[in-house]
Amino acid sequence: MKIYADNAATTKMSRKAIDAMLPLMEENYGNPSSLYEFGQKAKEAIEGAREEIAGIINADPSEITFTSGGSEADNQAILTAAELGKKKGKTHIISSAFEHHAVLHTLKKLEKEGFTVTLLDVHEDGLIRPEELEAAITDDTCLVTIMFANNEIGTIQPIREIGEICRKKGVLFHTDAVQAIGHLPIDVKADNIDMLSASGHKFHGPKGCGFLYVKKGIKLSNLIEGGAQERGKRAGTENVPAIVAMATALKEAADGMQENTAKQEKLRDRLIEGLAKIEHSALNGDAKKRLPGNVNFCFEGIEGESLLLLLDDKGICASSGSACTSGSLDPSHVLLAIGRVHDVAHGSLRLTLGEDITEEEVDYLIDSVTEVVNYLRGFSPVWRDLKAGKTPFILP
Repeated sequence: MKIYADNAATTKMSRKAIDAMLPLMEENYGNPSSLYEFGQKAKEAIEGAREEIAGIINADPSEITFTSGGSEADNQAILTAAELGKKKGKTHIISSAFEHHAVLHTLKKLEKEGFTVTLLDVHEDGLIRPEELEAAITDDTCLVTIMFANNEIGTIQPIREIGEICRKKGVLFHTDAVQAIGHLPIDVKADNIDMLSASGHKFHGPKGCGFLYVKKGIKLSNLIEGGAQERGKRAGTENVPAIVAMATALKEAADGMQENTAKQEKLRDRLIEGLAKIEHSALNGDAKKRLPGNVNFCFEGIEGESLLLLLDDKGICASSGSACTSGSLDPSHVLLAIGRVHDVAHGSLRLTLGEDITEEEVDYLIDSVTEVVNYLRGFSPVWRDLKAGKTPFILP
């Protein structure tokens, strides 16, 4: 049996998205900046995609800027807020300790330029406490950037409450919604969101294409200089086929969200229940306030890399954390942020289910993970010391 259980890393493009791309590569392939009809048809396709996306998140089409993906959108949003804040003499930014590195590394860059950054605790359940956020805001705060849902453990933050606090305090609020959009309902007005980042390949669209929502009245800073594309705020000839495919995939995801969520949550909980039976294991993050298809566990006494390789032999594609840092030997910064110690964090497994997952496949995942964990523990000196009482167990 072959099971792809790494949908948080990337998703398979939907048939509808692929079909939407093809005519724009084979027939209407003009440059949207060209004035003749052939180019204007491509421009019309972009504007149609912009309207589609804006409608899904309750934005105005003029508030959508197309990017190469979530990382570019995160960078542009944060640097924009920093520049606007600096002009007002405000150089304090609030974020969380388990953001994506596209956010954290941008904040480190800003610290070198004189900004101060407060990283909020996310606690053992992987959730921000709104009251702690409110207490951290000062007269010097120019931005709060908190992800909508975590890319590793899938916990969903109280975005609407955070947005309300920021609105009340007069502070810009950006959310990295790369993992959430297409899987959770998002209304930028009701959620009090000023800027939002998204990436197409997380909801069955193409890789290398994303967008940034920026509320009217916020002057967006340029990352890329050049032509006048995207209202002069993102130079470079637009990737028309990918943009249209992304909009198609997002509409498809939004239309099927209610049905898919109900199915995925049921099977996600079945998977959690099965893996929880493995002794000295622990679910990472809140059991319910998490993405419909996300299951993230730690297993004491093993290494995550070995677990992934043996699961691969069984036809299972999984991960031990973010795809962006999968080459790193360091334990996940997300797991460390929720209080997992290094030895336990090294034994992590992330399984992210697709909409087409079946009960049979979930049961196969449970059986396979249980078998591989027991196998690895069978010749692990760390596990032997734990069982002999030489070293105390950390996980119950």
